Amino acid sequence: MLPPGFGILIDMLRYHVAYYLPRGEDRMVVAEVLDFPGVVSQGFDLPDARLMIASALEDMAQLCLEEGKPLPAPNPEASAPEADLVELLPLSVEVGMQKA
Repeated sequence: MLPPGFGILIDMLRYHVAYYLPRGEDRMVVAEVLDFPGVVSQGFDLPDARLMIASALEDMAQLCLEEGKPLPAPNPEASAPEADLVELLPLSVEVGMQKA
């Protein structure tokens, strides 16, 4: 429960995630959030990579907010021609803020 005088702002952001399927000796699916720098992960298969990148995105967003930094704005033009798959990943952001 929030202290008196505070409210919650909830917003949904959608970031672009590029997935790179295993090639050659590689055995992992690599995932990269194209419009949130530094968010990269991997998984044993595509479902695992989806879970791992979602967790990494949530962690990085939380760190930004805790440090008082703004979240990067999703870029509708984000693309990765070399990726095997690009899809949108939603991020729910809940921020406690003082009511005016």
